[in-house]
Amino acid sequence: MSGWDGIDEFVAVADTGSFSRAAERLRVSSSHISRSVARLEDRLQARLFYRTTRKVSLTESGRAFFARCQRLIDERDEAVLAVGDLQGGGDGAMKGVLRMTCATAYGEQFVVPLINDLMERHPQLSVEIDLTNRPLDLVQEGFDLAIRLGRLGDSSLVATRIAPRVMHLCAAPAYLARHGTPASLGDLGAHECLIGTADHWLFDEDGRDWLFRPRGRWRCNSGHSVLDAALRGFGLCQLPDYYVKAPVADGRLLTLLPRHTPPNTAVWAVYPQKRHAPPKVRAAIRHLKEGLARRPEYR
Repeated sequence: MSGWDGIDEFVAVADTGSFSRAAERLRVSSSHISRSVARLEDRLQARLFYRTTRKVSLTESGRAFFARCQRLIDERDEAVLAVGDLQGGGDGAMKGVLRMTCATAYGEQFVVPLINDLMERHPQLSVEIDLTNRPLDLVQEGFDLAIRLGRLGDSSLVATRIAPRVMHLCAAPAYLARHGTPASLGDLGAHECLIGTADHWLFDEDGRDWLFRPRGRWRCNSGHSVLDAALRGFGLCQLPDYYVKAPVADGRLLTLLPRHTPPNTAVWAVYPQKRHAPPKVRAAIRHLKEGLARRPEYR
């Protein structure tokens, strides 16, 4: 029996908090995970988990062992990747499964087509993409990469900026003709607002963030739908440049309060903290960055 036997399974259970989710991550059966962990506990003569019908949690011994096992696995994986790169593997030897996540609308329009191009170039690469507007825990749920929009909060994840993302406050000329044009941030409360996924709009006020909670009788968690409603003159919207660039250029929408455009928003590729990112992650980030730069929405 190898000294590594059971350690990957143990770490997966500790990471996910579940034998079934650990099995999904490692692509094995739940019974395999259970047997491997039980054999590891027998070998160590220590109980690593408290198990109930609803919850799995680490014992004190489990917590101490988990911290050391995480470092061992990271070092092992990084050593294998480093040798592969030295042998000329690099991005040209991409294989395995790339698990990634992205917001639904942006993923469908921008990310998935580019990742499909990457798959065509690398026949040994498999891809699993979870499109959701719910922020996922990359480590807990076993993702290699996420594409996130806007501003990033403090995080242990590594972040790379792959495209700009400028937010614009806009309205159709017909709406402004009926309701007037806001001259200041303080005027926004008097206007009908088209509410998307965000419960607040961000603006810049003399170098400080200014948050506005939009109110209105129209709400939808789709940027394309918000755009359609704005074009119909239903109200004000705040949308990224890649939605409004064309209708602003041809006059169907007008930008408002441009000096209050919020800074420091972008499209980010984020991945779990490791000293040596896997080739599949490096290649995907580079491919997305180059591909997005060619899109007309970003020119």
